[in-house]
Amino acid sequence: MGHEWIIDVLADLKSFAKQNDLPLLAVQLEETSLVASAEIATMVGKSSPVMRGDHAGTRPIFASSGSSRRA
Repeated sequence: MGHEWIIDVLADLKSFAKQNDLPLLAVQLEETSLVASAEIATMVGKSSPVMRGDHAGTRPIFASSGSSRRA
């Protein structure tokens, strides 16, 4: 079974968020699912949709972290 079960759990949580008028949570859970997919794929030696660019229009996951800001 591995780690893939977490993707199903995140999908259930996202569905709950949508059904209960929690749109920001639904968006965050979608991003979390992409991160989980990428990390799981790395662990099992596969390429993930995030790495292949299958999610056209998505921004880089860590682009807004602010870690490269200059003073």
